[in-house]
Amino acid sequence: MPWYLYMALKQLFPTRRGFSFFAVMSILGVSLGVAVLIGVQSVMNGFGREIRESLLKINGDIRIESDRVIYDWERLADFVEERDDVDLVSPYAHGVVMLQRGNLPLFPSVMGIDLTRERQLLPVDEFIRQGSLDDLDDDSVLLGSVMAQRIGATVGTSVELYTPLMLDRLKRDEVLLPREVTVAGIFESGRHDVDSSTLITSLRLMQDLYGMEDGIHGLALRLEPGASLGEATLAINEALSSPLRAVTWLETNREYAYVLEFEKTMMTIILFFIILVASFSITSALMTSVVRKTREIGLIVAMGARPFHVAMSYCVQGLIIGVSGTVIGIALQALILHYRNEIVWTFARLTDGRDAMLRFYQFNDIPVYYSMSDFVLVSGMTIIICLLAGILPAMRTLRMKPSDALRSE
Repeated sequence: MPWYLYMALKQLFPTRRGFSFFAVMSILGVSLGVAVLIGVQSVMNGFGREIRESLLKINGDIRIESDRVIYDWERLADFVEERDDVDLVSPYAHGVVMLQRGNLPLFPSVMGIDLTRERQLLPVDEFIRQGSLDDLDDDSVLLGSVMAQRIGATVGTSVELYTPLMLDRLKRDEVLLPREVTVAGIFESGRHDVDSSTLITSLRLMQDLYGMEDGIHGLALRLEPGASLGEATLAINEALSSPLRAVTWLETNREYAYVLEFEKTMMTIILFFIILVASFSITSALMTSVVRKTREIGLIVAMGARPFHVAMSYCVQGLIIGVSGTVIGIALQALILHYRNEIVWTFARLTDGRDAMLRFYQFNDIPVYYSMSDFVLVSGMTIIICLLAGILPAMRTLRMKPSDALRSE
């Protein structure tokens, strides 16, 4: 073992005490910084991954939309479905209605689907918690779980639907009565905003509610496995004429992706200062050690040691602290994230913030997704910063003259 490495280890881990106070505090500071930073990145990655997967399940790969009702949609569907990269096409219509049960009104968005095609396109059956999709017809609806709980609805409950078409009929001195339908089932997508403000109907019922005759608002597409989402969207848009346009599920929900990525970036920058503060404490402690051991350093150099090797021993101390703190920090964040749900929901209950967290983040459990690039980036930067923390003390030893060091008090 090189003597300067031995010297660095002896200063960090003295023989009698095992660990120096400086080593323990420095490693602990780095460990906390690494644990918090990687933990936050992993949670934000989990949120992004869960949102993307849920949006893909709800929306399909591509949607062909228009700013007006599409009537001749069967020919358009056949044209798109003939493409080699398109697996399935399903029509839909959407809008807003007023749903009322007793004296409890809600204003959910409504999605009218083709029961046969949509079932093949998206895993709708996976979302059903009560009832069955087979019971959905032109006189029934599926309610989101949160919305059903708010109005006290269960399978078989009757509700009334009021549509904007009623206002249009009133202008013609006509009275259109609300449509009474039965709850055929209750679904839960896992996203709080969807489950609290969405109901699903048959396409025929939605067309009746909005007076669209045989028209639709768009087509949902599922691509063949391995097909390029970007290339398929570009090719379809080139074949379509205005006002029709094809948009990917990511473009439709780009706000979610942008917000999550922005949050992750800002939190990473802010939390990275924990590691920087820890590096300052390492520099301060090593500089104090140099001042205290001035005569010892002078004696070592006078005995023939090269000043460069003496300086290297302080850089090695920073490197050891960085590596040790990174390893312990990774283990610590793995332990914390293992019990993340218990920790977060306990804190939420104490602060009465559970409902707010559900409303904003849309999940009942805190998702986590580990990214190797985050581990490499955080670990590499931490080790480099800790290594650089030993440079200032090392430079002081390089400028030190043995004769002046030996006369130091």
